[in-house]
Amino acid sequence: MFNYDEATAFLGEWGPFQRLIFFLLSASIIPNGYTGLSAVFLAATPEHWCRVPANASLSAEWLNASIPLEKRGGRQVRSQCSRYRLEALLNFSAGNLVPGRDVNLSQVEQEECLDGWEFSREYYDNTIVSEWKLVCDNDWKAPLTVSLLFVGVLLGSFISGQLSDRFGRKNVLFITMGIQTAFSFLQIFSTSWEMFAVLFLIVGMGQISNYVAAFVLGAEILGKSIRIIYGTLGVCIFYAFGYMMLPLGAYFIRDWRLLLMALTIPGLLYFPLWWYIPESPRWLLSQGRIQEAEDIIRKAAERNHVVAPEVIFDLAELEDLNSQVQQSCSILDLVRTPNIRTVTIMSVILWMVISIGYFGLSLDTPNLHGDIYLNCFLSAVIEIPAYTISWLLLQHLPRRYSMAGVLFLGGCVLLFIQFVPAHLHVLSIILVMIGKFGITSSFSMVYVYTAELYPTIVRNMGVGASSMASRIGSILSPYFVYLELKI
Repeated sequence: MFNYDEATAFLGEWGPFQRLIFFLLSASIIPNGYTGLSAVFLAATPEHWCRVPANASLSAEWLNASIPLEKRGGRQVRSQCSRYRLEALLNFSAGNLVPGRDVNLSQVEQEECLDGWEFSREYYDNTIVSEWKLVCDNDWKAPLTVSLLFVGVLLGSFISGQLSDRFGRKNVLFITMGIQTAFSFLQIFSTSWEMFAVLFLIVGMGQISNYVAAFVLGAEILGKSIRIIYGTLGVCIFYAFGYMMLPLGAYFIRDWRLLLMALTIPGLLYFPLWWYIPESPRWLLSQGRIQEAEDIIRKAAERNHVVAPEVIFDLAELEDLNSQVQQSCSILDLVRTPNIRTVTIMSVILWMVISIGYFGLSLDTPNLHGDIYLNCFLSAVIEIPAYTISWLLLQHLPRRYSMAGVLFLGGCVLLFIQFVPAHLHVLSIILVMIGKFGITSSFSMVYVYTAELYPTIVRNMGVGASSMASRIGSILSPYFVYLELKI
């Protein structure tokens, strides 16, 4: 019986070849970290209020009083979608009446923002919201923009596996990285929200496809012990590094087009990696391209300073392996027996809830008290200890206790925030970050836990169904943030 790990054991587990592959493939995930959450700044909604025409003959007092006040977030702020009727204000101003003394403002008729809006430039010079006026009656378009990115991720999930199985892991990795980079660049030249949103959907398809290709390529090239570290730490921590770069770039670049350009250009640096990252020898063997697979392994042996055997892959064993018929199964097998049905239902719910929690907290950082850039950076930084702790817990504690523990931590802390007095801003932020720590840890663990719950024959299908539930959760997550702002 052919065993790939045994056939390539002479390479060792952690030689120069494996270290290079580990680092390069992990580094290829960095753009996913800032692309997936770039909407935090690209689609941010600045403070805004109704514009009063510059040629309106209003006194300074009536100009200052032209926008009604409303209570939002526990404080009095200017209304975002209404103003006092301009014709009435002009009459009051012409009559030298004083607002609040001669005129009861609560009795003055209000109207929509007929002359557009003024947008605060305290945090952003320009976002897609301020450029295309995605506020008030059109404020539903901002969360939809983010959801469409995740719709692209969902669609990409359907095809990425089939593409890499047919055309090879390496080809799909670099082609979809090119798609992600090219369509992100095209977004810079968007002339409408509709154009931007459609391109964002395609970016999402490319993003998940190159992520899956890099994940599978690393899992198939690296040895068994390193494979686990790569999947739980390497990929995740480099994703967090990319996420950390987002607020750093956004802090210095406040215009969404320039920021998007700054986030897109680094993607070009990855294409020279084509000459350093090989195709998966496992995939080549599955395609009958034995000589190409052997050539890659021999180059790896040379880099690791070990001598490869004359025959690495036995042709007879490979033919015997390819001739074996795999037992088929259908999606109904996930709900056929009571035990598997329970596992499937709980996994789907768990993945969806974790995804809503993770992306909801990540997208909500601009709405926290304090500096929005610092809050986003802290949200990214907290992921590194979260991934590290989750890996250690998986190594030393039962899966059930580890998963339940981090979910309980995250859930309880986030619930407790509701009882924190509004003026304790720092405490609120600390609790949010602890909650993000728990949710992120559970996100890292759930892949391993779910895979181990299913029998081998339906494992891939079970993880795929759970992953689809996660994508649906991410699509819904922007609307949880949207509803928070409406309450």
